[in-house]
Amino acid sequence: MSAATSVPPTEPSTLSALVHRAAAQRPGATAVIDGPQRLTWAQLARAVDEAAAALAGFGYARGDRIALQAPTSADFVTVYLGALRAGLVLVPVNPAYTVAELRHILADSGARMLITDSVAAIESASELTGELPALTDVVVVAPDAPEGTRTLAGLLASGRGAPPVSRDLSGDELAVLLYTSGTSGRPKGAMLSVAALLANLRQFGRLEPAPVSAEDRLFLPLPLFHVFGLNAGLGLALYYGATVVLAARFDAAWMLDTIAAEQVSVVIGAPLEFAVWAAQPSFTESFSSVRYALSGSAPLLPELVSRYAEVGVGLFEGYGLTEASPVISVNLVPSAQDPRGWLEPKAGSIGRPLPGVEVRLTDADGEPVEPGDLGTVEVRGANLFSGYWPDGRDGPDADGWFATGDLAVADDDGDLYLVGRRNDLILVNGFNVYPAEVEAVLQRSPGVREVAVLGLAGADGTEEVVAYVVIEPGTQLDPEELLEQAAGSLARFKLPRRVIEVDALPHTATGKVMKWRLRSASGGAGKPEVPGR
Repeated sequence: MSAATSVPPTEPSTLSALVHRAAAQRPGATAVIDGPQRLTWAQLARAVDEAAAALAGFGYARGDRIALQAPTSADFVTVYLGALRAGLVLVPVNPAYTVAELRHILADSGARMLITDSVAAIESASELTGELPALTDVVVVAPDAPEGTRTLAGLLASGRGAPPVSRDLSGDELAVLLYTSGTSGRPKGAMLSVAALLANLRQFGRLEPAPVSAEDRLFLPLPLFHVFGLNAGLGLALYYGATVVLAARFDAAWMLDTIAAEQVSVVIGAPLEFAVWAAQPSFTESFSSVRYALSGSAPLLPELVSRYAEVGVGLFEGYGLTEASPVISVNLVPSAQDPRGWLEPKAGSIGRPLPGVEVRLTDADGEPVEPGDLGTVEVRGANLFSGYWPDGRDGPDADGWFATGDLAVADDDGDLYLVGRRNDLILVNGFNVYPAEVEAVLQRSPGVREVAVLGLAGADGTEEVVAYVVIEPGTQLDPEELLEQAAGSLARFKLPRRVIEVDALPHTATGKVMKWRLRSASGGAGKPEVPGR
């Protein structure tokens, strides 16, 4: 490994300072590639400063929230870092969200500004500002701004030539408010501080050998409105001063062409993306420059890990969650014997905790379990969130431990294997789907008597939403019509992939649906085998 792979000698205390550090060290090196658009570190630093000045011009108070509902782009990067430099908290929002879902987040967060490229949201701008007292400004990611809004291009241009602003959020101040499904089925905001986000990057930076260097080109086909893309992807590139290659659209052929053309050396993605790429004719050639790949958000199929090994690419797996900023563990296990510096990844394992992250598996009484026994994953570290908005409820306990609700076992080497989740949360390509929310929407449809929603493994190994529906006597079920009605209230990724009509649902004596019976009848996957046991 070259000297450039070592952790940077200085440790900035703010996220925007990562950009300015790289700009001071390598001003002419490429920082961001977004299709034909390229920004050097000097240009990115200037763009961040201009975005900060533009946002500061609105006169918001320190800690006020701005919601950003937009796809991955260079502008997303500058708005994110510019907001933090202006002392404002970013609220990333999935562009696929309906207006109803967006309205909940805006109301709950008290966002002062909405930046959006959603046609439905833009059309509802006056309605939203009328309903939500805190929301005073709507900025559209579009060439023209409807009445009562302004364009993002115009906003960013207003910061050029303005006096520099340096009000960076730092330490335990809230930086990002990321909405994730909770036990109620309604999204709730996980409060991620500057310190927590930086801590996770430093924890990654303590891996030996270092996973990224300033010479690397990191391909990021992940949404920046998700914590995986925002901090484990973009944040990691910023921390090491590596070039980040953004991909906003899922086009397998175009992505592989981009990986080849940009001579990408590190790829961070989700299992579905890795599976689709591996099936393309140009896969082997396109990945010839890639040193290794890192997957997260859902379990990897062992066959996929083997397929990448065939072309000389180690496909490693990590585990994390929004509340941990997000990475908890990764199966990048150091090896002095392997020329790459890491052992071959164990199929099915999420590896070991990052340096500085503690993990324990506990039983129902909160006591540690023996190796090989099933336990709830609890985590402790400086990367943990500050609880849920607005009062910090349900955060780490008095000793700093946070129970994730995930179930896992550990082998004799200490490597972890996820088995399932204690609650019913469904993970669709890394995005949380809570059955209660989907069930409530489907239940409103005429003729539907009862609904049970759960996640089942699809043909490609990823989890998909499945709805079991009991209809009223004398009615007929039209799955397409049911989904069409639900699409008005649910994002596309939350919609069931399968709708199954049943005569009745299995219930307990107290009337609760026994979803484990439905899962068993559907051939739901059991827990994975742990090697050596």
